[in-house]
Amino acid sequence: MNLENVIGLGVAGNFAHHLEQAGELKDFENVVTAEANAPKGIFPFYLPGSDSFLGQYCIGTDRLELPNYEANAQVEPEIAVLFDIVYDEDKQVIDLIAKKFTTFNDCTIRKEGAKKISEKKSWGSYSKGIGDKWIVINKFEKGGVMDKYHLCSFLQRNGILYPYGVDAPLVGYSYFYGKLKSWLIDKMNTQIDFGPLENIAEHLRACSYPHQAFISIGATAYAEFGEKNYLQSGDEIYVIAYDRTKDDSGLEPSETKIILHQKVL
Repeated sequence: MNLENVIGLGVAGNFAHHLEQAGELKDFENVVTAEANAPKGIFPFYLPGSDSFLGQYCIGTDRLELPNYEANAQVEPEIAVLFDIVYDEDKQVIDLIAKKFTTFNDCTIRKEGAKKISEKKSWGSYSKGIGDKWIVINKFEKGGVMDKYHLCSFLQRNGILYPYGVDAPLVGYSYFYGKLKSWLIDKMNTQIDFGPLENIAEHLRACSYPHQAFISIGATAYAEFGEKNYLQSGDEIYVIAYDRTKDDSGLEPSETKIILHQKVL
């Protein structure tokens, strides 16, 4: 599916311990949230039609290209959801309709001194990764297809396969389903330019109010190898969503499994 006309947004801090492990908790020290476990905010990673670096379409499938400068890059294993955006007559977002989901690598540079999250998120055509298929969301609420899914990730280096992120149920996200959707709508309308965050309503306006948003809903916590190792050329990345009722968590393809497999260049 071509996402070049779809705004790309991410959720920061929607899984316990991820920000601490990534060394990014300090970036959000002045960001106040309604609840202790609430996500910190939304950030853009792709703005269709923008003249800025975020206007570069950055989502690849089978390869990840590291920046051409020395960078500490880590996989961020995520689930991403394609939403239809519904606006009112004043161009306020009033609804998000979840259509389908896939796996996503929101690969991030651990960059000292970055003023905005987005500065760590996109550096070229192959700085992100998307899974090999989509699964239709029958309902974005308890009892829907996503209830059954887990997310896991691995990195293969020098012939050895390491767990990269923890194996986690999708319902383990801090905010999910209706709570996440309501929070997203609120932030798309009201988030201001503050600290590492940006004004999302202004981005929507500048992108001529896109009809859809591709939203990565948060990275899992890291396993020990993922926390301590940055990406190197030659690594192979696997981000996998699997149906736990099928006992199907390996690397082999199946009808119900989504696999993102990237070679690092």
